[in-house]
Amino acid sequence: MEYRRSYVDGGSFFFTVNLEERHQNHLTTHIETLRSSVRNVKSNHPFTIDAMVVLPDHIHAIWTLPKGDSNYPMRWKLIKAGFSRELPITERRNNSRRNKGERGIWQRRYWEHQIRNEADFEGHLNYIHYNPVKHGYVKVAADWPYSSIHRYIRAGVIEADWGVADCWDGNCFGERRLG
Repeated sequence: MEYRRSYVDGGSFFFTVNLEERHQNHLTTHIETLRSSVRNVKSNHPFTIDAMVVLPDHIHAIWTLPKGDSNYPMRWKLIKAGFSRELPITERRNNSRRNKGERGIWQRRYWEHQIRNEADFEGHLNYIHYNPVKHGYVKVAADWPYSSIHRYIRAGVIEADWGVADCWDGNCFGERRLG
């Protein structure tokens, strides 16, 4: 089945990329392997990481591609393959994956959304940075080590306590706060 994806040369996109087995923690346990895979792909196929958060079982990111380039699927394929090659084979693989020589680490598909304007960018940026709080890993977004929030704090764009007071009405960057 061919998915209808948005291809815009030089576009900005929000992504959610998940592990196949959502109870695994490969992404944070093997964070240096993931970082190396991303660096290798970026060096051969440049793109800008505007924001990114790595959780144990999934990644959220905003990328901007170079002018004249819309091939983010190839980049994700290479990142996933590079990461997977470095891990020992311990995952379950169905017959389809075995027959195709695929690993069973990543979900085959991922979510992509074309960023349309500044408000859309800001909303997805906030969602990315707040995600570790949403999932209960930390109480303050800046406490999560695998997030681009630290780059935004260093640049003075946001404060280290960002997100704490912003959820007073129960709406926390696209998510409802429980309790």
